[in-house]
Amino acid sequence: MDYKDKLLKYAIYYLSKYSSSKKNLEYILKKKIKRISDEKKIRFQLYQEIKPIIKKLENLNLINDKLFTESKIQNLQYQSKSKHYIKQYLIQKGVNKELVSEQISAFYLNNENLEKENALKFAKKRNLFDNKIDYQKKLSRMARAGFSYDVAKEILK
Repeated sequence: MDYKDKLLKYAIYYLSKYSSSKKNLEYILKKKIKRISDEKKIRFQLYQEIKPIIKKLENLNLINDKLFTESKIQNLQYQSKSKHYIKQYLIQKGVNKELVSEQISAFYLNNENLEKENALKFAKKRNLFDNKIDYQKKLSRMARAGFSYDVAKEILK
C-alpha cells in the first residue's frame, strides 16, 4: 500500500470518529504526513495529494463545512456557550467567517432569548449568584465567557 492510500484511509478513519471542517482536516493530514515519512520528496508529493483527497471526501459527502457548523453551533449552545465564543471557536477550526456569521444569525433568529438563557445557565453553573463574590469579578467572568456587557449586567441583577 502506498502513502497516498494510507493518507486517504486515515482521513476516512478520522472522519468516522470526529466531525471536522475542511481546513481542520487539512491540518490533521499535514500532521500525519510529518509522522509518515522523513523524506522531503515523499512529503512534498503527499502535501500535493491533500487537496484532491479533501475534494474526494467532499464529493462523497463525508465532509461538509455547513453541516459541521450547524452541528457545532447546536452542540456548543447546549453547553451554554455565548454567541461570541461559538463564532471564535468555528473560525479557529477553519470555517469561513461568512458561513459562520450566516449560520449563527439563522440559528439565533429562531431562538431570540437564547443568549440570555445561556448566560443564566452559565451564571448558575459558576455560582455567580453567590453574594460573596464581588460584582466586578462576576462581570469579568461573564465577559471572558463571551457574553456582552448588557446581557451580563441584566443576568447578574
